[in-house]
Order: sequence, then C-alpha cells, then structure tokens
Amino acid sequence: MEQMELADGVLRIKPFLTVTLGFIVLFVGKRWNDRIGFLREFSIPEPVTGGILFSVLFAIVYATTGVGVEFDLAARDVLLVYFFTTIGINASFTDLLAGGKPLVVLLVVTIAYMFVQNLTGISVAALFDLPATVGLLGGTVSLVGGHGTAIAWAPRIAADYGISNAMEIGLACATFGLILASLMGGPIARFLITRHNLTPDETEAEDVGLSEEDRETGVGSLDFLDAILAIHICVIFGLILNEGLQKLGLQLPMFVPCLFAGILISNLIPESFPRISGRHWPARTPAIAMIADISLGTFLAMSLMSLQLWTLVDLAGPIFTILAAQFAIAVAINIFIVFRVMGRNYDAAVICSGFGGISLGSTPTAMANMSAVTQRYGASHLAFIIVPLVCAFFIDLVNALMIPFFLANF
Repeated sequence: MEQMELADGVLRIKPFLTVTLGFIVLFVGKRWNDRIGFLREFSIPEPVTGGILFSVLFAIVYATTGVGVEFDLAARDVLLVYFFTTIGINASFTDLLAGGKPLVVLLVVTIAYMFVQNLTGISVAALFDLPATVGLLGGTVSLVGGHGTAIAWAPRIAADYGISNAMEIGLACATFGLILASLMGGPIARFLITRHNLTPDETEAEDVGLSEEDRETGVGSLDFLDAILAIHICVIFGLILNEGLQKLGLQLPMFVPCLFAGILISNLIPESFPRISGRHWPARTPAIAMIADISLGTFLAMSLMSLQLWTLVDLAGPIFTILAAQFAIAVAINIFIVFRVMGRNYDAAVICSGFGGISLGSTPTAMANMSAVTQRYGASHLAFIIVPLVCAFFIDLVNALMIPFFLANF
C-alpha cells in the first residue's frame, strides 16, 4: 500500500501514515512536556508541543532539500466529529440551564471583541500603507474565523479588492494565530488561578482525559466499545440533523449537529432505556473522557504538524506586526474583561484559557487549552459547555455577517 508519493518537489503523505505520524507527534509532545518543566507548569497542550516541533522539522527539511511535505488530512476531521460528540454526550440540561446567562455574557463579549479585532487589523495595516482589506485578513477572517474562513473569503477579496496574495496573507495569519492561541490559554489560566488562589467548587469527573484514579484502575474493553457505539449512534443522528439543516439553507460544520445530537440523546432518552450493550448510557464515564482526549489530541497534533511554515516567510513583516497587536489585545481583554464578567472564579479562569483559543485560533485549540488546564487543576463542566457553543456555533454565524459589513464600510 503506497503511503508516500514524491512528485514535483512535494512529498505527499497518505491518510494511514498521516494518522500514524499524528500518534507519534502526540507521544513526542507528552515526553517533552514531562521533561521540560515550564511546558507542564504553563499547561501547554501536549499536541501543541509535538506539533510545533514537527512542523519546524519539516520546515528545516524544506530549507535544506527543497522538498515540501503535504499530508492528506481526511481522517483528521473524523477525529474532530468524535471529540465534539463526546462533549455533547457529557452535557446535561442542568448544565445548559446553568450556563444560560454565562453563555449570553461570553457571546456578547466575543462579538464586541470581534469588532475590536477587525479594527486592530485595519489600523495596523494602515501603518504600513496597506489597504483595509489586508487588515481584515489579519482580523476575524483568519483569526476568529480560522483557516476555513480564510480559504472561503480570500478568493472574493482577491477578485473584488485587488489583493492578489489574499490567500497567502489569510493562511499565514491563521497559521501563526493558531500557534499563538495554543500557547496563550494555559499561561493565562495559570496566572489567574495562582493569583486569585482559585480551585474548583467540587471534585468532578473530567470531561477530557482520565484522572489518576481512572488511570490506575483502567477502562474495560466493553466499556470502551460501548462508548464508541454511543458516539456512532449520535453521529448517525447528527448526519440526519445536518441534512435537515442543509435543506433549510443552514450550512454548519459537521461536528456542530453531532454535538447537538449528543446533547439531545443524552438528555431526552431515559437512563433506564434498554440498550443492546446492557449498559447505561456512558455520559461522563472514563471511557468517554479517554476517547475525547485521544481524538482531540490527535486532531490537534495532525493540524500543527501539517503547518507549512516555509510558505509564510515572505509575508513576515506586516503579518507579525498585526499578530503582535492582536495578541496583546487578546491577552488584555481576556484578563481584564472576560475573567471579570464570567465571575472571577475557577470556571472563569478555565473559560479564559478557552477564549485564548477562540480569539486567535480555532474551536479545537480552545478545547485543547481548557483540557490541558482542567487535567492539571480540576474539572469545569460549565466551561466545556458554553465555550464550544459560542465558538463552534454562534461565532461562524456572526462572522458571516460581520465580514461583509467591514468590507462594505472600510
């Protein structure tokens, strides 16, 4: 089975080997975090450590040999669906009701921040005598929006506003933003937790990853298989839900309807409902937490190891200036606004680590930041409910309206 193909100076890696390398990157990140104290102390996610290391190694290979490395990432998106389905399975209506007001508050703050992010990008671009659209590419198009939004909007910006390298600018900002977001969340949470001496209100099971006790006792094979079955059931209903939404004209990432399917099934079907496995629905079980940890970690490892850093060198000057300004503003808003309006408690600190992912990176980055923090300091169910709802659902809808507004008025 051919898993690598070298043609025209590009080494293309097929899906099976890509996933295998993702596992290796994850283990390398864990080994580095275990050995290097500050990575562990500042809750830098293990897949971020390994992913950045490997992306730098591939950049060195390109610089010395002229051979670029490309990965087939088809399997990566399946892992993302798995992860968000586990979040839905773990959600309860009680938590959702408790998260009602915080959800609205975080959404309002995030929308206001999106305006600030676009204005920052436009202002910094003006300092370089660049068009406002270049600044917008360094705003919510690529940062809050991520690679997907940058890819979607760049051709239109290039055609309508004469920015021939719009795609390169958008992808460069999204790439470096992802790295900054991955490195931001853990240190911010650690600063807030230690400064304010914060602890969880009660000891609860982890949403992502296993506790020390669970690691010692282990997860049974049938428990693991039952959790996989539950995830697949939710994904099937998510596919059906997605088809219905598409007929209504609403296009959402596949993981969003699967997240909602998990929530609905977990909360609407009685716990005593008979199942072929003979087990209770596996919400908040060690098996679900383990699958969430594996799927998110491997997804992020694959995402970061596939960054083609060598394509970004020519755009470094203005982009680094825009990103430096965006980073400083994101940190300030996180510490001085988000933490305070979210309650100045432990949940608020975890939400801040997730907001670090939202502000410059992506939904998986936000979740990875929170996972690293909660595995070190303790669970926060509220954070794992409201952050994905804000950044996986509402932000895309708001951004779809905000980008045309800025294009038309700046």
